[in-house]
Amino acid sequence: MRPTLILATLLALAAPVLPALAEEAAAGEPAAPALPAISVTEVNARVLTDRIIASGLVAAVEEVQVAPLVEGQPLDSLLADVGDTVTEGQVLAVLSRTTLELQKTETVAALASARSAIAQGEAQLVEAETARDEAQRVADRTAKLREQGTAPQAAADTANANATSANARVMVATQGLEAARAQLALAEARLDNVELMLSRTDVKAPVAGKIVARNAKIGAIATAAGQPMFVITRDGALELRADVAEADILRLAPGQKARLRSVGMVATLDGTVRLIEPTIDPVTRLGRARISVDAGEDLRTGMFVEAEIITAEREALAVPVTAIGSSPEGATVMRVTDGVVERVVVTTGIRDGGLVEIVEGLSAGDLVVAKAGAFVRAGDKINPVLVTDTTN
Repeated sequence: MRPTLILATLLALAAPVLPALAEEAAAGEPAAPALPAISVTEVNARVLTDRIIASGLVAAVEEVQVAPLVEGQPLDSLLADVGDTVTEGQVLAVLSRTTLELQKTETVAALASARSAIAQGEAQLVEAETARDEAQRVADRTAKLREQGTAPQAAADTANANATSANARVMVATQGLEAARAQLALAEARLDNVELMLSRTDVKAPVAGKIVARNAKIGAIATAAGQPMFVITRDGALELRADVAEADILRLAPGQKARLRSVGMVATLDGTVRLIEPTIDPVTRLGRARISVDAGEDLRTGMFVEAEIITAEREALAVPVTAIGSSPEGATVMRVTDGVVERVVVTTGIRDGGLVEIVEGLSAGDLVVAKAGAFVRAGDKINPVLVTDTTN
């Protein structure tokens, strides 16, 4: 009885399944396999920005060194210090004027003496010219009398000699007057020079800007040799001298915008590429770009700053960077059309974060496999599952 009970129990359990098995056997066809679900993304237009990241130190656009224009005079007073903002022509320091004032007094006396010598020379010239004219008249009268036979030859010779001597005295007086006038011009030039040196005892700022260094000390003797008295940043203008990789330097151009940030800065600063230096360091293989800062009140010379330089910004077709694969032909994507996968060679452009620009090979609205490393091959049939954002 026990085997009979077991068989009855099995038949009871299989009763619900037997009709389905019988129906499947009658159809004679196996069930179709399910297609794999693969994430795809749509090709559409995005605003992409091409960036170059560089870093470097802040320096002055132009530093102006201030040296004394009068040497050998002690420094009496200082009127400016490091950090002061000065205007063009502002007095920064004052040199001693004592020695130059004495020289001016001496030169003024020499000038008066030269003017007196000129007056004497003019009087002597008038006297010599008068004597010359009289001697010439005497010589002319004696010559006529000699022709008439009423004057001896000796008298005529004496009159001619006197006329020649008078002419010589006129020449001497003329030369003396010219010498006196030359002494006057020399004295006037010396006076102008002394007055110029006196005016230069006020050491003035040649340009407007901010003083970043001061080497002048009260009591020191002014000299143009050695360190300058002051160093001024012209107009307070600063720039970032950023080191740029050799592969990126050719993508830079003057006028490109940049965003600057540094440790301790809450907000970024705006800058503009001012120039690109024409050389590459042969050791580091780095080039250098100079980026002027639009408003650099928070910057200091010598600060380390990172720059994000915008080389291009445009609206273009883009796909996630994960959708890009590689092949001997170049970059590729797996495009899905009516559920069938095909490999397409594309030309890429800007890479902005998780997106890559597609320059050629795809059209707006195409579907591509979101992850190029997925296990799909050209010709595979898939169940595409559209995802809206795969860049995060």
